[in-house]
Amino acid sequence: MRSSRFLRAEQLGLDWTPSGLVAGVDEAGRGPLAGPVVAAAVILDERNPVHGLADSKTLSPMRRERLFDEIRARALALCVASASVEEIDALNILQATLLAMRRAVEGLRLRPARVLVDGNRLPILHVPAEAIVRGDAKVAAISAASILAKVTRDGLCRELHRAHPQYGFDVHKGYPTPEHLDALRLHGACIAHRRSFGPVQSVLVDAR
Repeated sequence: MRSSRFLRAEQLGLDWTPSGLVAGVDEAGRGPLAGPVVAAAVILDERNPVHGLADSKTLSPMRRERLFDEIRARALALCVASASVEEIDALNILQATLLAMRRAVEGLRLRPARVLVDGNRLPILHVPAEAIVRGDAKVAAISAASILAKVTRDGLCRELHRAHPQYGFDVHKGYPTPEHLDALRLHGACIAHRRSFGPVQSVLVDAR
C-alpha cells in the first residue's frame, strides 16, 4: 500500500502523470452566508463528449440546467456531496469545502487514476491530485463539476426559500447582497445561516 507521504508528494509535485480515468472536482457556495457548500466530482466519457462546457458562472441558468442533465446522462461517473452549515461553522469554510470535495471523489463509483481540482488547495485524497487555478475554464471535467455543484446548490437554495421565504434565498442564493443583509437585520438569522460568518455574527450579537 502506498504511504500517505507518497500520496502527498504526488499531489504537490505532479511531475509524474498516471494514465487512466481523470476526475474533475469543483465546488459551489463558499461565499454565501447560508446553506451548505456543495462539491461535485465528474469523470467524463471521451467517447461521448458533452459540448459547450464552461465555467458555470459564465452560463445562463437555462444553459446550466441543460448541461446538468446532459452531464448526468453522459458521464462515466459522478458524485455530488456537501458539507453542512454545522460543519462549516465547526471547521471553517475552507476545511468544509475540502471535506465536501473529498466526499465527492470518494463517492464516485469508478476510481480515478488522477483528480484535477479547481483552485489552489487540495483535499487529502488516496489518489494523485492536482490543483488548477481557474480550472473550471480550462478543464472540461472541472467545468462539468462546477455545473453540477452550482445547479445542485441553487436547487437547495430554492428549498431554503420555501422554508424561509422572508430572506429571498431563491434570488441571492445566500450571498451577502444588500437585500439579504437587510432581511438579516430585520428577521435575524435562521437555522440555515452560517454562524461563523461576520455579517451573521453581527446580527446575533445585536440580538442579545
